[in-house]
Amino acid sequence: MEIINRRQRMFSISRKLRRENKKVAFVATMGALHAGHISLIKEARQSADVVIVSIFVNPVQFNDKNDLLKYPRDLTSDAAMLAEYDVDYVFAPEESEIYPEGFSTYVYVEGVSESLEGASRPGHFRGVATVVTILFNTVRPDQAFFGAKDAQQIAVIKRMTTDLGFDTEIVVVPTVREESGLAMSSRNENLTPEEREKAAVIFKGLREAKLAFRSGTRNGSKLIGIVQKAIESEPLARIDYVAAVDAETLEHVEKIEDKETILSTAVYFGNVRLIDNVVLNRRQ
Repeated sequence: MEIINRRQRMFSISRKLRRENKKVAFVATMGALHAGHISLIKEARQSADVVIVSIFVNPVQFNDKNDLLKYPRDLTSDAAMLAEYDVDYVFAPEESEIYPEGFSTYVYVEGVSESLEGASRPGHFRGVATVVTILFNTVRPDQAFFGAKDAQQIAVIKRMTTDLGFDTEIVVVPTVREESGLAMSSRNENLTPEEREKAAVIFKGLREAKLAFRSGTRNGSKLIGIVQKAIESEPLARIDYVAAVDAETLEHVEKIEDKETILSTAVYFGNVRLIDNVVLNRRQ
């Protein structure tokens, strides 16, 4: 496994891999790796000849400087974990390699970037779309793997990939959960033990709504109400939003019919903001 810090070196490797007709799978991370990231890497390893993982805490997607400062960073530990899973290359650039002096070009995906996380975290998806564009141009992957927990991010990246003509397949991997049902996230480490235990109520509410959907409830507002009621039963929880949205456009869905619909939520426990979702009528 080679750790690469320079963008030019990563360019050279990606050109060499294309000349050799190697199939390249890519997993973009911000480090602080956990079982959710490993599930992406395992899927990538099964799919491709070469697996490349990036580790870069992207400052442009943080609208809260304190959140950026608190984000966990441990490249040594992350690299040791990746070595166990046959990762070929780790691209771990410094900020100046991604955003050199004078950088002034950003990517903004209209529509899907503006609701839910986009409304709560202004500028977040501009940062995501920009860094993923840079990473795709640098690595030139055949496939890129993302976790289903970040449903809006996936919608943004799929739209961007199509619109900008990237020859990269976006592969979505199911959310990995802790034993309690809490979705795996690097942010979970910032929860107190009590908050981490109580945060399981998020998935409990989503699961109750999904069961109601399976039993015939098709009204988006009623399903949202089920989630809200469950989460509000926990005094430590503070809801940011609960929404039923089209998986592709992120538009609100009132009556759930044929289109794939996601029930999505963001909830605070203390100062830690957690997101999660379930798919109600998965497209076959």
